[in-house]
Amino acid sequence: MELVSRRGPRWYWVLALVGLSAMRSAAFGVSCLVAKEVPPSEARQAFLRADYEKAIELYEAQLKSQPNNPEAIEELVQALLRAQNPSDAASYVNSALAGAPNNAILLTAQAEVQLRQGMPWLSFPTAAAAEKADVCYARAHLIMARNAQIRSMYATAAKELRVAHQLNPFDPEIRSDWINTLPLKERITELEAYLASPTGDDSEDIQHLRTWLEFMKRRADEPQKACRLVSSAASTEIPFAYLMYDANRIRAFGLDVKVNNHNARLAIDTGANRIVISRSIAQKAGLQPVVRNQTGGIGDEAKQGGYVAYADSIRIGGLEFRDCLVQVLDSRNVVDTDGLIGMNVFSNFLVTLDYPMRKLALGPLPPRPGEAAVAPTLATEGPESGGSGSNAAGSSGSATQQGPFDRYIAPEMQNWTMIYRVGHDLIIPASLDKKVNKLFILDTGSFTTTVTPEAAREVTKLSSDDQLQVKGIQGTVKKVYRAEKVTFYFAGLAQPAIDVPAFDFPQVSRDVGMEISGFIGATTIGMTTLHIDYRDGLVKFDYDPNRGYRFAR
Repeated sequence: MELVSRRGPRWYWVLALVGLSAMRSAAFGVSCLVAKEVPPSEARQAFLRADYEKAIELYEAQLKSQPNNPEAIEELVQALLRAQNPSDAASYVNSALAGAPNNAILLTAQAEVQLRQGMPWLSFPTAAAAEKADVCYARAHLIMARNAQIRSMYATAAKELRVAHQLNPFDPEIRSDWINTLPLKERITELEAYLASPTGDDSEDIQHLRTWLEFMKRRADEPQKACRLVSSAASTEIPFAYLMYDANRIRAFGLDVKVNNHNARLAIDTGANRIVISRSIAQKAGLQPVVRNQTGGIGDEAKQGGYVAYADSIRIGGLEFRDCLVQVLDSRNVVDTDGLIGMNVFSNFLVTLDYPMRKLALGPLPPRPGEAAVAPTLATEGPESGGSGSNAAGSSGSATQQGPFDRYIAPEMQNWTMIYRVGHDLIIPASLDKKVNKLFILDTGSFTTTVTPEAAREVTKLSSDDQLQVKGIQGTVKKVYRAEKVTFYFAGLAQPAIDVPAFDFPQVSRDVGMEISGFIGATTIGMTTLHIDYRDGLVKFDYDPNRGYRFAR
């Protein structure tokens, strides 16, 4: 594969952010009626108990007698999206909008669908139009908040969620997102109340929320357990460790890490969340479970069981951290390694993955205006527990300012690429053959750049490949294809590729909440020096054709 430098415009949705604050400031001066709790319809009851198919059937029957009813269409869209059927949702809302193009309820539904279909660049202006059409419609603020969140506009997202919740505290989706903005003890109380009644969440989501609640309670009982840097250096360079196929072939790069003074070689994986280690490594390090959970990823088998644990000490290069969380899997190895280290654990640092020089460099993030720089911490708790993914209070490492904050682009980072971020996932728009724009996850843990069959069919031919094996945390992918020829354009670069592995991973798109069309993998990223600012959702690729490193096949 070859990576070609290319110059081009930045993503146009950035321009839409400029007028956002003025519109929103005016909106806050409007008097609105707060929604009242009303008995749910039969269709809504089906939705709330997570019987999406029944809800869809009842809403469709209602629309036969009340065509283009905005409220019914919006609730039908919610059910279709929960049933992972965004194409039908788009058909309903687009048809209704043809007759009522300025209806705030329908515009909001369209923005929801566009976000789920992986088109946030369309969802944002649609949500803004919905909010402008009716500033008192609560769900318009919800979708504005979700669009702000993925753009690292965390203060804006929190403000929109507060307004949404004030307008309609009974909408379960608004309530669920709003709970994430609360301080820990309030979050526990509100989540317990939320789980006490039907919410529309399916069994998998309910189990996830119960696990999260259990973890937060344990965390509240042990407030002294706060991951912190205890070594004097706030920046360092760490050489890559080699993960080998055999004596002569490098399979991937990793980092040598000490967990409670026990050695582990962890694969560098921007697609992983936190530090993930095998049961055998955890046993050697004497780690004790805090809460049981499940971890998913690529593969067609069941999610892996495991648990979260606190490590007394984690040493990475010249840095030592104390009282930090790690994810332990029940298996004796993690995809043929001791484990994975997600780069989001360094989200309070400026991260540089220098593949040509085979080293990781960690440095301080540029302080925001008026903010004093302090020693960063290791972000091991993850966004769902108030960590750096949500840019929650204190996540920047600031001892004086309290978050959340909106994205800050330092003067020296004006030429960096703004990306979307959902939790630990770094999501970048890419054009396939300059014909269609899709979303891809930057994933150094993926051996090569991949694409979904659906996205590939839009630009090239597919063929089955029974010899190619793709394996992840959830085992082996059963059906793999090859995309004949695709050129990926992203972040000012272009990469022509042939025989691109193509396979489906619906769980990833479901978890992210947007359609993901593939992974920008190690064979691509490994030819560059990748700079990451997790805090502000910024990346920069440096590419020199004379310095790029190629992985062995």
